Amino acid sequence: MADTRAPALPEQVVLVDDDGAPIGVADKATVHGPTTPRHLAFSCYGFDRTGRLLVTRRSRQKRTFPGVVTNTCCGHPAPDEAIEDAVRRRLADELGLTAADLRLVLPTFSYRASAGGVEENELCPVYVCTLVGEPRPRPDEVESAEWWSWEAFVAAGAEGALSPWAQLQAPLLDARRADWGRRPA
Repeated sequence: MADTRAPALPEQVVLVDDDGAPIGVADKATVHGPTTPRHLAFSCYGFDRTGRLLVTRRSRQKRTFPGVVTNTCCGHPAPDEAIEDAVRRRLADELGLTAADLRLVLPTFSYRASAGGVEENELCPVYVCTLVGEPRPRPDEVESAEWWSWEAFVAAGAEGALSPWAQLQAPLLDARRADWGRRPA
């Protein structure tokens, strides 16, 4: 029997201006290069009920920052997709997890970083949540996942051992820990 499913559409990202207003869309595969237009993304920091952070190592198959140790999950909302829905979608897709009490903590975080001839240029709101379930990393997205103490993560960032965005986000998050409604262990 012939496969009658429609071919998958290319993943698209939302292009944004300097103020964060949407100005268009582009195929994700064509956006990330030596010079990348500013686009919308997100970062998520997921904790277990005891306050440990799920830290991931990006798959070595990824085009941007392969094999880099970073926060729990990152991604791009699709056009017309709420960022919170995108966070939940990527946590489920990449790690088989559900987010409880998802909260926006750094709404205007933005960064630029380059490695291996590929630049990231993102408006990247940062979320925290409590994770539900046991991680089941998808190998094409996540090479490994480990539970770390928050202090170990902040220290790794200060030592330059994390992704460029996590190195910038960790001290900002650490300074706002009381605002999260709970303090990670």
